[in-house]
Amino acid sequence: MAAPTDGRIVTPVEPGLIDRVVRGVKFVMSGDPTVFFGPGNPLKPQAQGVADGRAFDFPFAVNTRVTPRATEDVSFSQLRALADGYDLMRLIIETRKDQVAALPWTLKMRVEDAQPNDTCKAITEFFAFPDQEHSWDGWLRMLLEDMFVIDAACIYPRMNRGGGLYGLELVDGGTIKRVIDETGRTPMPPDPAYQQIIKGLPAVNYNRDELIYMPRNPRTNRIYGYSHVEQVVMTVNIALRRQIHQLQFYTEGNLPDALISTPENWQPDQIRQFQLWFDSLMEGNTAQRRKAKFVPAGVDVHDVKAGAIGDDYDEWLARVVCFCFSIPATAFTTQTNRATAATTKDTATAEGLLPVMKWVKGVMDYVIGKYFGAKDIEFAWGEADKADPLVEAQIAQIYLTGKVLTPDEVRDDLGLDPLTAEQQLLLTPPPPPGMEGDSAAPGGGGSPPGAKGPPRGADSAKLDKKKHSPSRRLIESDRQLPPHKQKSVA
Repeated sequence: MAAPTDGRIVTPVEPGLIDRVVRGVKFVMSGDPTVFFGPGNPLKPQAQGVADGRAFDFPFAVNTRVTPRATEDVSFSQLRALADGYDLMRLIIETRKDQVAALPWTLKMRVEDAQPNDTCKAITEFFAFPDQEHSWDGWLRMLLEDMFVIDAACIYPRMNRGGGLYGLELVDGGTIKRVIDETGRTPMPPDPAYQQIIKGLPAVNYNRDELIYMPRNPRTNRIYGYSHVEQVVMTVNIALRRQIHQLQFYTEGNLPDALISTPENWQPDQIRQFQLWFDSLMEGNTAQRRKAKFVPAGVDVHDVKAGAIGDDYDEWLARVVCFCFSIPATAFTTQTNRATAATTKDTATAEGLLPVMKWVKGVMDYVIGKYFGAKDIEFAWGEADKADPLVEAQIAQIYLTGKVLTPDEVRDDLGLDPLTAEQQLLLTPPPPPGMEGDSAAPGGGGSPPGAKGPPRGADSAKLDKKKHSPSRRLIESDRQLPPHKQKSVA
């Protein structure tokens, strides 16, 4: 291209620049033009820099809703009704509460081998009555109730006038509505983080420092926790309806236990008279029901309620609920193998207790660190009480005698290593002198040449039998007694 003659400076265009610009515009509008039916570019974000880090897509204006758990499918009141209405569920919850409350606990220093200090002892005394009203067992059971049923355990730390902790008072988690910030998380103080709803109205605001709200099973897409009861809502609903049906089997209906046909030539008046006479014999007289009765010829009995009102599905429902709480279902199901049942029980107990114990420890460590300022002290569970050592030894001896267990298996239960060769030799000393060749001949046909003692043949068995006869044992035992108490043996 020729240079301009008017003195202007012209910069040559790089080859391909125009083509790249056009392709860039097309990419912005519709994606890469070189890709056949490409995915296209994402739409422009509408809240970039405003909604960064939002936890989940919470409902619009969720904080303005008054009812706690209004955004969930199952309400707090429904969860409590399910836990109280299904007797199997209630038994399992109470059993798990009993197991946790029965465990010993202590406070210890976080530094290994450090001895508890005075602060540790003072906190231990405080936890004996955490709310200054209920003992540790009663307080813990109430805390676990809200954790198992609604997963909304709440503790209100009441302070004294000096600013110290007076008591850890439990609050019904069903009255607490969570407040979230613009990111979907709990607001920081001094903004309100929780509202207590009383009589359908917001009564009290609490910030994060004024209320301890400890769900065990939170989820990223929910505001409230996911309790054990909520996990088996459908199963519990089915079980409740089956129980109502079983109750109505005994209380409702218009069919008697049996229908009895009468001879064809009987008139209605005869049937009615016979019915009245038969009822007069049976009603309220259990002794008469145990006696045989004679009825006219041609009478047929039809059992209209034959069969059981329960089936295998009841057992399945029990298994599902027990599995949810990691409780062994042996009490509610048919067992055919006792060893397997015992193993299942131990496994379920361990799997179910450990997560709950860890959750309780987390709550107590939070309290110790935040309200007592003791970062060097931690809550620790102790080992459950073991059986009487004498009873355990007697059981082990029975297993050894019956050849159910070997000595090494018993030692393994005690946490000991298997017997060494030297230890086994000490426990099985060599035979007395002169008896070394007793077992040399496999067939019992005598001892090898040079061996001492009587030959081991057919007569040796008679000698052994005589040696161990009752009379022989009686004589041997009499030798241990004074002469005037020894018995004579014919």
